[in-house]
Amino acid sequence: MTQPDKALSQSVAGIAPLPLLLAISIMLGITIRPQLLASASGRADQFAAMLLFWAMAAGFVRGVGFIPKNLALRWLFSGWACLSGLGLALWRLLG
Repeated sequence: MTQPDKALSQSVAGIAPLPLLLAISIMLGITIRPQLLASASGRADQFAAMLLFWAMAAGFVRGVGFIPKNLALRWLFSGWACLSGLGLALWRLLG
C-alpha cells in the first residue's frame, strides 16, 4: 500500500450529523420558501442559489459518510465546504 493510500484509508468515514442536517434544512427551506433566494430588490439571486446548492450537495455527500479520494473533490464536498457555502450565501442574501 502506497503512502497516499494509507492516508486515505485512515480517513474517518461515517455519518456526519451536522452536515447532513444542514443539507436537509437547506433542501426543505428552498423547497418550502423559494422566495428566500431573492435579493432585496425581489430578483432571484442566482449566485446565492448556487452557493446554497453547493452547501446542500456538500452536506449530503459528507453527511452520508462519503469521502472522495480526489483531493479537490474531497475539499469541495467536505463539512467545511458545507459551512462555507452556507455562510457565503447568507452573507450575500443578508448583506
